[in-house]
Amino acid sequence: MTESVSGPTPGVPCFVSVMMHDLSAGRRFYGELFGWEFEAGPEMLGPYLNAMVDGRPIAGLGGMAPGRRHPVDWVPFFSTADADATTDRVRECGGTPAVGPMDVEQAGRVALAADPLGAVFGVWQAGVEYGTPFSTRPGSPVWTELVTVESSMVSKFYSLVFDDDPRPERRDGAIDGTGTADGTGATEDYVVLYHDDRPVAGIHGVGTAGLPPGHGACWVTYFSVADPEEAAARVTRLGGKVLGAVQRAPFGEFVRATDPEGAPFGLVRPAEPAPSGG
Repeated sequence: MTESVSGPTPGVPCFVSVMMHDLSAGRRFYGELFGWEFEAGPEMLGPYLNAMVDGRPIAGLGGMAPGRRHPVDWVPFFSTADADATTDRVRECGGTPAVGPMDVEQAGRVALAADPLGAVFGVWQAGVEYGTPFSTRPGSPVWTELVTVESSMVSKFYSLVFDDDPRPERRDGAIDGTGTADGTGATEDYVVLYHDDRPVAGIHGVGTAGLPPGHGACWVTYFSVADPEEAAARVTRLGGKVLGAVQRAPFGEFVRATDPEGAPFGLVRPAEPAPSGG
């Protein structure tokens, strides 16, 4: 899990955003699910809301233009010191710049791009305002994980673009809960991106059959909750879908879900850090 850090650190996820067909319905769903408050986002982004936790923006909800039928996904933004240079690296490393870089009022300079296997992500050069780094506070994004066909090519891509260190890992179930497991329960084809020796994101290769229904390769954001069972019940009550039972792993208890528009996301109660020995 990522821990809270002071200010935006280059190469680390710093914000998540989702573009929805029905922004009002999305506001109701996530507001009731996580207790988020909302404020108007930058006007130049069209219908857009900042979701707030403890007075800080931790996620963004935008409205798609009428007639667009793209799959709805949560998109992570990685912090960068220079959005233009990072976008150039995206292109040089086989990715596809899609939007920007562009200045977004006080927020800074942002861009959207796709990695070589099509997953969309953002880059954010912070201005006066910036998102709250991932943390374990309830309602906040605590982890993001790329669900993709295979990890080797895209992990190299992200390591070159953001100067992160990709480390293959075998763990007791990738946090997204998909893929196959061997007799020990350890999943295959899982890479963790590290920055300054701190895990910041996961990459899970699941093959084409393991991708979320109706989606290609995409990032899945996990939000911290106090009680995954209770939060999962709220998802169902609010019109979302829970994908399986709550699972237990060394990093905490988690469950996967989709919102009413089909965007995959997760709920996790992070494990308490082990006490230091003495």
